[in-house]
Amino acid sequence: HPDILGYGLRDYGNRVGVWRLMALFDRLSLPVTVSLSLSVLDLYPELAEAMIRRNWEFMSHGLYNTRYHWNLSEDDERAAIEACQAIHLRHTGQRLKGWFSPAASNTVNTPDLVAESGIAYLCDLYHDDQPTPVRVRQGQLVSLPYSMEVNDSIAWRRGQEAAAFAEKIRDEYEVLYAEGETHARVMNIDVHPFIMGQPHRIDALEQVLTELANRPGVWFAKGSDIVDWYIQQQEQA
Repeated sequence: HPDILGYGLRDYGNRVGVWRLMALFDRLSLPVTVSLSLSVLDLYPELAEAMIRRNWEFMSHGLYNTRYHWNLSEDDERAAIEACQAIHLRHTGQRLKGWFSPAASNTVNTPDLVAESGIAYLCDLYHDDQPTPVRVRQGQLVSLPYSMEVNDSIAWRRGQEAAAFAEKIRDEYEVLYAEGETHARVMNIDVHPFIMGQPHRIDALEQVLTELANRPGVWFAKGSDIVDWYIQQQEQA
């Protein structure tokens, strides 16, 4: 049977929640990196136009988040990555800068293939609070910190509501901010339009993001900006 409840909830994100998040990010002048199923750019042209107009960065989350890459052959995975590249190039005139495998379904070949495609950073690893180099067959690739903890989808599945999620953001931030006194840290906050874009959750998100935006020494940046900064630091070291 069709999953009407699941489909409707997620489509709420596309129809309502994402516009609510856009309004919030506009008010706070926040740069945004979108972990995006690239098919969205074709399926939702109004959304594509609105995101591109805001200069949001697209980090590919595969063609569809339900089209997993587990057990794909190297050639099939390469073709899937290039299909995403083709859509992104057609809509933006540029090639992708970031990659996060659909549903984190990476293979042992994923780092090599995304580097081969010219992608600068990978978010499939959750092993550090700082960017780290990834050894690949050719080119250069950086692992950009991605959080499965400060992630509204995980919080939602654990039954944590907006206030608890906002408190988790504060707790994470305070530790990383203190550690950043001696060495910069990356804090990744993951929100989904169908979750934090709900009217009963958006205020909690706005409050905590406003608090962070008002703290000195905090840099809100897109993924590629962080990676560019990291590479410059390594070259100067």
